[in-house]
Amino acid sequence: MARYALTDIHGCLLTLRKLLQERLPLRPADELYFLGDYVNKGPDSRGVLDYLMALPAQGYQVVCLRGNHDQELLDAADGHADRSWLTEPERQLTLRSFGIDRPQLLPQAHRRWLRELPCQFDIPGWTLVHAGYDFRQPAAEMRRDWHSMLNIKEFVLDASRLQGRRLVHGHVPTPYTEVQRRLAQHPGSVCLDTGCVYRHNPELRHLAAFNLDTHELTLQANIEPDYPIAKR
Repeated sequence: MARYALTDIHGCLLTLRKLLQERLPLRPADELYFLGDYVNKGPDSRGVLDYLMALPAQGYQVVCLRGNHDQELLDAADGHADRSWLTEPERQLTLRSFGIDRPQLLPQAHRRWLRELPCQFDIPGWTLVHAGYDFRQPAAEMRRDWHSMLNIKEFVLDASRLQGRRLVHGHVPTPYTEVQRRLAQHPGSVCLDTGCVYRHNPELRHLAAFNLDTHELTLQANIEPDYPIAKR
């Protein structure tokens, strides 16, 4: 059995499928942990959700966490458009993938799935979260602060708060060479966001799968058809 973590897919369905179905030697007993941001910015938000929702029926052990963009889509569906961080072209790209013209029409099945996503998950050896924690807070409060779990960009790791587990997260696009360099140092905190959706940036534009047991990083370059994306 192998355990893999992936994050920040952002609607890049073809890249995700290539990574899981061709690059990894997946077996049904393997565990797949997705750390959020399945939607927005990329070309096929609905396709990514449908793909992830179908994986358990194929026999895979799957845990999906909530990311800030998943929360943003839920907020928009609930009428809170003022909380959107997307540009207008990016909003339209997401809506078109669902075949709708306003977020309030988001299908109920997708809403339910997104609402049920946890913000954090502990497994032997690792704590999984989308963005990280505010380690300045008391331990119990830190683990209840879902806004920080989804949005924090900088933190100073306090390993004592995680009962011996290491932290793995996404949220901050990082050149894949830098991720590889950091992994070689066996850090207490691992960021896996290699900026897959930023297809024009050769230092990013990769989706990463991290083997939580062997610490091997498998990268797949973005293979999506052209879509508008802000430069990064």
